Amino acid sequence: MRVIAGTARSLPLRTLDGVETRPTTDRIKETLFNIIQGGIPGCRFLDLFAGSGGIGIEALSRGADRAVFVEQSRAACDCIRRNLAFTRLASKASVVEADVFRAIGRLEGEEAFDYIFLDPPYNQGLERRVLEELRGRSFVGPDTVIVIEASRQTPFGYLEEIGYRLIKRKEYKTNVHMFVEAEKEN
Repeated sequence: MRVIAGTARSLPLRTLDGVETRPTTDRIKETLFNIIQGGIPGCRFLDLFAGSGGIGIEALSRGADRAVFVEQSRAACDCIRRNLAFTRLASKASVVEADVFRAIGRLEGEEAFDYIFLDPPYNQGLERRVLEELRGRSFVGPDTVIVIEASRQTPFGYLEEIGYRLIKRKEYKTNVHMFVEAEKEN
């Protein structure tokens, strides 16, 4: 795994051994950032279920002002910190070592993120639970784009029911990126 573009371009990133995390492949990461690139410079980026930090680090390398990484595994948090130090992006980042649901509570009061990326373990229904937790939070603004990486079999028919609107769906061989935003309050 490596950084695709920006100030840390081509630098290799550490990953964790084993199956505890599932790093997004370079090809899928490149496609994702081709879609959102216009909004990355100067943005605030939240990486939930951050794993080794590859997505948030890519955002920082491409010009994000700030990234917050949330991961519950101590080994993964250490890996993120090492990757941030190696890419010289640590000054623009913070790592929250906590369960995602606890971290969401801790982040209340923060200013809005422009992008929230979540890549939870597949096929456990965590996507819906996280989206429900994010509704109405101070750090989810009217223009915040939430990007969910999930298996292709993950159902998302509930989005409208829980107050979200689908912006775009991008399918890959085995997984999908769902781009959603909170429905605007009238």
